[in-house]
Amino acid sequence: MPLHGKNFVASELSSEGKQTFQVISPNTNEALPTVFHEATAAEIDRAVSRADEAFRSSPPGAEQIAAVLNGIADEIMALGATLLEQAHAETAIPMPRLEAERGRTVNQLKMFAEVSREGSWVDARIDTAIPDRKPLPKPDVRRMLIPIGPVVVFGASNLPLAFSVSGGDTASALASGCPVIVKAHPAHPATSELVAGAIASAMKKAGLPSAWFSMLHGRSPEVSITLVKHPLVKAVGFTGSLRAGRAIYDAAAQRPEPIPVYAEMGSVNPVFILPNAAKTSAAKIGEALGGSILLSAGQFCTNPGLLIGVDDAIRDVRAKLAEIIGQSTPPSMLNPGIRDNYEKGSKRLTGVGNVQVLAQSGASPDEKKTQAVARLFSTDSGTFLAHHEIGEEVFGPSSVLVSCGSKKDLEAIATNLSGQLTATVFGTDEDVKEYANLISILRRKVGRLICNSPPTGVEVCPSMNHGGPYPATTDVRTTSVGTAAIFRFARPICYQGFPQDALPQELRNDNPRGIWRMVNGKVTRDAI
Repeated sequence: MPLHGKNFVASELSSEGKQTFQVISPNTNEALPTVFHEATAAEIDRAVSRADEAFRSSPPGAEQIAAVLNGIADEIMALGATLLEQAHAETAIPMPRLEAERGRTVNQLKMFAEVSREGSWVDARIDTAIPDRKPLPKPDVRRMLIPIGPVVVFGASNLPLAFSVSGGDTASALASGCPVIVKAHPAHPATSELVAGAIASAMKKAGLPSAWFSMLHGRSPEVSITLVKHPLVKAVGFTGSLRAGRAIYDAAAQRPEPIPVYAEMGSVNPVFILPNAAKTSAAKIGEALGGSILLSAGQFCTNPGLLIGVDDAIRDVRAKLAEIIGQSTPPSMLNPGIRDNYEKGSKRLTGVGNVQVLAQSGASPDEKKTQAVARLFSTDSGTFLAHHEIGEEVFGPSSVLVSCGSKKDLEAIATNLSGQLTATVFGTDEDVKEYANLISILRRKVGRLICNSPPTGVEVCPSMNHGGPYPATTDVRTTSVGTAAIFRFARPICYQGFPQDALPQELRNDNPRGIWRMVNGKVTRDAI
């Protein structure tokens, strides 16, 4: 399947810009052949303006949205091995993991198709009129959620399918009824192009206007900021670094009309290894955490970057972790820039007094590839508490093991943590009871609490929460994974005193869609 390197502007190909770029393959350290065209200001304006026009003039129904989302899933599968091979060439992610990621991507598209079709996500609430209420009559009031408008989605570097062009942000935004303009990640633009073609094909087959989707290339920050500042954009979904996420958030806040930015910006995902579990399950815990640290070269936002335990109890866990890291081979990272930043972060850690390298990969990295040495650092609780930078994310295959002298030290570290996506506790039932205060502290710091399993792996299901307090995300109230992700791209609207024929179907007395609604304080699917 030939690649063209062009932008999809309302699903039409466009290459007006003079700025171009190529991708350096992490497998060979050589440029891949396709040249990609950065989007111009005119192309950005055309993509957003046409999306807004389509949003105002031709809103799709739930069945059409569901058909599009299921169609995208089918079109992605129809790309077959071509998609996986292209993603591997651009990212060095192993083929089995890419195949699993494709499955996750397809499944979440189908999940949001069902959310749209079923319809109860709109959270309809109806309070019928009481005209003879004293001292004043009660009006008829009805409320529901509606789509917010054109949404900009930024693809992530480390998940070229599940958090990219057709990832969870795109799926949830489309499911809510919003048109989407994707800013493709420059680390895997060819993979993005293939998926964009799949989306355009699915929309055409479902009869959805082409303006409902655009995908734009750009390696320069100007493309991103121009998109965020466009006056017709109403929300942003982002997954990436704190630096880039904060720049996008600040740009959105400074607009004449500020808009919400739902940015997921990373985490060190602290793991607390409690004494009884450490003594009775040291090998099991060490193997689980060692595998989690090394998984996909540590390039997950849920990588366990900080391990904390009481010194005497975690001695065997420490030995098992050192063994696993020491026997590892240098993994290939996504691109040279990420590898270089990982090495800088590692040097930053070793520059702090009393932080040592406890273990690292035994072999040397291949200089012709973007390989990196896996590392396990160690320090004590006093050093950690005195140097906040030890608790900052180093994106890659490493973790810092912090030895504490007491339960009080564990609680002090938890108290001093910044906002995180996850926190994990390895503990027996007795540990969990004894360390209830620690868990209470962690509850205020994270979006997901985990017991007795590593944090890597985010189940895509209705109850999942993938978010957390700042700086893990810019809005602790939201999630980027699971069906609740749809609420980011909707806003409430209230109708008071309207005749039945003028109301949306979801708010009419006869409930033609058969959705769950709150009617006069009771949840029901019955007609009024």
